[in-house]
Amino acid sequence: MEFYPPEYYEFFICFNEGDYYTCHDLLEDMWMEEKGNLFFKGLLQMSVALYHYSYGNIKGARVMMQTANDYLQGYRPKHWGLDLEKVITYIEACQALIPSSIDRVTYEEVDNLPELPRLFLYLEE
Repeated sequence: MEFYPPEYYEFFICFNEGDYYTCHDLLEDMWMEEKGNLFFKGLLQMSVALYHYSYGNIKGARVMMQTANDYLQGYRPKHWGLDLEKVITYIEACQALIPSSIDRVTYEEVDNLPELPRLFLYLEE
């Protein structure tokens, strides 16, 4: 059985609870120690995209989802106990739903946006 940094385990908990802001902080700390690690950066970008979308920054969500998709491609199909086929399928489903003709909406209008699917992440050995 492989052991990972505590922040990685916490990332799964926060992600599954929908706390994408905290996910960003956890992954950023890991990424700062290993800046060439596009796996961390891809998960970080996906979390940031979901956070942006939650408050109406549609363009930011679109851009971050695309970079997350790009960064994670090289780690398929599985890396660090994470099934990236599921993650990339999820990212692509979100990309299909995020409006392409809108850059920003007010926080009051966020509920009118297409609802993104939920993804629950699990470590698999």
